[in-house]
Amino acid sequence: MSHSVTVMNAKGGVGKTTLVLTLAETLSAYHQMKVLVVDSDAHASLSTMLLPGHWLETIQGEGRTFVDFLIASVLEPSPASWQTFVVSGVSDVDDARSIGLLMGGGHLTLFEREVSKGGHEAALRLAIRNFLAEARTVYDLILIDSAPGLSVLTECWLREADFCLSPAKPDYLSTRGLQFLQQFGSRDTEMGFAENLGVVISMKDPHAPEDEQFDRWLRQNIKARCFKQTIPRTTALQTAAYFSVRRRSFAAKYPGKTGRVLRDLASEFLERLAEADARRAQAAGQPLGGPGSVPQDEEIAR
Repeated sequence: MSHSVTVMNAKGGVGKTTLVLTLAETLSAYHQMKVLVVDSDAHASLSTMLLPGHWLETIQGEGRTFVDFLIASVLEPSPASWQTFVVSGVSDVDDARSIGLLMGGGHLTLFEREVSKGGHEAALRLAIRNFLAEARTVYDLILIDSAPGLSVLTECWLREADFCLSPAKPDYLSTRGLQFLQQFGSRDTEMGFAENLGVVISMKDPHAPEDEQFDRWLRQNIKARCFKQTIPRTTALQTAAYFSVRRRSFAAKYPGKTGRVLRDLASEFLERLAEADARRAQAAGQPLGGPGSVPQDEEIAR
């Protein structure tokens, strides 16, 4: 079953884009999944991590970013096909060749202003809903790198995606960002909201007592549903943000312990998706899928 997951924390600088990048590359390299990543941030940081600079300039100059697709779908009379905007075979990892990218663009903020000024919020949400429905038929997983804060587009992702995954640094401001997201999700529930897949604690310094204190606080918060695997602060993950013109293996980009952490996180991520599928199937009165089905006690943790 295909899934759409928006990666979101109201606080910026928590490792959100790096989480999208590493999940996509790990799932492609080790699970042979066809992954579509959507750069939904005006800074287009994810796009710079997945493509060489001259590609970025060319694609943006040709008007083939995700923002251009939204402009055509929401503000113009003749909508375009989202598939013509996808850049295939991105990433500098030579064993992760099944990743497609919908590029970000700096004109996203201007687009959102036009949406709000013209009262096109409903049209935007419908465009996002239709896009996700179609993309699920083509890709195994859609990962959305949402901008921090709460913009009109970010709200559409939170309302229309299947799941929300939240990275958080072990510090006070990150936890406040999570609390804001939880509070927003409890409002206007009739409008729908992505299911909470959990919180990934990222950028943790194993030698900092303060980081360990906030780690424990988050794990005691039942609503957070923290992943067991923590992403440490490492040089390998910091340098992964820079696209390499020479392709490299997954092991070269994420050596040693870093690679093991990412593989364990990806496995836990897939387990949670399978658990959610089992819960939804049971709620709909459908068979749970035979051996390996997840017990419904997991619902207690929500």
